[in-house]
Amino acid sequence: MLGSGVFTRGSQGRTPMPDHVYRIIEVAGSSSNSLEEAIKNAVGRASRTLRGISWFEVLQTRGQVEGGGNLQYQVVLKVGFTLEEP
Repeated sequence: MLGSGVFTRGSQGRTPMPDHVYRIIEVAGSSSNSLEEAIKNAVGRASRTLRGISWFEVLQTRGQVEGGGNLQYQVVLKVGFTLEEP
């Protein structure tokens, strides 16, 4: 039999996950500096138009080599945000 609740790992061990309903979208971000910055760009831009962003998951990473060896990083993220009560 499964446990009575959904849990997430925290610094103190297992903690209950709140009862929320999420909307999930995909966004892509890019950067010429790093994958981390590409993630920050994607989440930062999404947070300007969406309220309640709670989490993200990296679905894809890729890069492009441009002339002169310059690199361009791109990530595709799944972003979850809490639906507001009507």
